[in-house]
Amino acid sequence: MLDALQRPVHDLRISVTDRCNFRCVYCMPKHIFGPNYSFLKRSQLLSYEEIERVARIFVNHGVRKLRLTGGEPLVRKDIELLIEKLSAIDGVQDLSLTTNGSLLTLDKAEKLRASGLRRITISLDSLDGDTFKSMNGVDFAPEPILQAIDTAAAVGLAPVKVNMVVKRGVNDNAVQSAAEYFRGTGHIIRFIEYMDVGNSNRWQREQVISAAEIRDIIGRKFPIEPASPDYHGEVAQRWRYRDGSGEIGIIASVSQPFCSTCTRARLSADGLLYTCLFANTGHDLRAPLRAGTTDEELATTIRQIWSARTDRYSELRASQTIEIPKIEMSYIGG
Repeated sequence: MLDALQRPVHDLRISVTDRCNFRCVYCMPKHIFGPNYSFLKRSQLLSYEEIERVARIFVNHGVRKLRLTGGEPLVRKDIELLIEKLSAIDGVQDLSLTTNGSLLTLDKAEKLRASGLRRITISLDSLDGDTFKSMNGVDFAPEPILQAIDTAAAVGLAPVKVNMVVKRGVNDNAVQSAAEYFRGTGHIIRFIEYMDVGNSNRWQREQVISAAEIRDIIGRKFPIEPASPDYHGEVAQRWRYRDGSGEIGIIASVSQPFCSTCTRARLSADGLLYTCLFANTGHDLRAPLRAGTTDEELATTIRQIWSARTDRYSELRASQTIEIPKIEMSYIGG
């Protein structure tokens, strides 16, 4: 199943909730997502059975990787029941989940692994307590997140990937120390350029620390060299330490767009299908799901949506002359 630019669909990212217990400044700033913010109602969310049905159709059309996101996916009750359903779909080669780690207890991690989860990505934007607390917006310290990373690895959700969004003047001075902390642990830290997802984070180009800068910051202390991608369309550029002590990833959506190899579709918690992280409109799958549409009819709709896909926002970012409203990251996942 190819889009209009001959890109196949290989990854489906599934948001299971628009809620989160953090208020990260680049995703859900608390001046917007405050006590009076209206989140989706329970009845608006896709059920686990509905998610499984959509995922199965995508797998039949070439998807091999499923990733659960949010919001914060661990706030969705009994998420392991959904993981069990998805892991049973024939053809799924990789089933993973992205979390802030704050709710990842040993008991929860064991349940996730037993239900079929294979990998986990945990966000941690700084090892410095004050910096991390200011970025997550809820005064949460980094130590429990570090414990969650070790817990995930201990139950077999490895290698653990650690995501760090780098924002100039906020946590760019923590890049080298983060690389040093995870070097040699078997965990893979991935540094992410600060992106203009949504409109609430008040993004400015000057706040971006580029992939080249990140590479140079780390390389000044720990010599690194490029590593080959694990698969076509891989988001992160892989770099390995020359002394063999592990690898890092750098995600350069702003300075080095990878639209030409993007193979990702995104399903929101309320059943809208998006063909780009920076989209401003989605395609409603919840209505046909609940109207008795057959699998073949739903598959035809999905094929039509994907075949018409021309998205390449990041490649065109510099030429944009007007600000176009975009969906928020907390709604669709990263």
